[in-house]
Amino acid sequence: MTNGATLEAILQKDMPVLKPDMPIRRAVALLVEADAAAAPVVDDSGALMGIVTQKDCFRPALNASYYQEWKGTVADHMSSEVVSLSLTTDLTSAAEAFLEKPYRVFPVVDGSRLVGMLRRSDVLAALVALG
Repeated sequence: MTNGATLEAILQKDMPVLKPDMPIRRAVALLVEADAAAAPVVDDSGALMGIVTQKDCFRPALNASYYQEWKGTVADHMSSEVVSLSLTTDLTSAAEAFLEKPYRVFPVVDGSRLVGMLRRSDVLAALVALG
């Protein structure tokens, strides 16, 4: 199956976007509030620096439950080696990326600038709609 459609139509643009110096407690609250699997971390120019997943939030949340204190910033807990997709990626290639990686979301970039997040469920729904 080949599909020349790009990701623009199914890209999530209304998602939490984190800064590296943000307290991790605030980042966790934003993820929970948005029911997001992950949130991108960007610098002041909008360039993608990292990602914070729900799983990344468990250690600071557990520590807070043990010690009654949240410690650290987003930079302390983010993954800085981020696998992202280009805005020009077609639907089939995006589906293959989800097949290869265990991720629920991919950040999507235009150059180095973050433009949105692509959810695995949205790619699957788009493939079904083609069907």
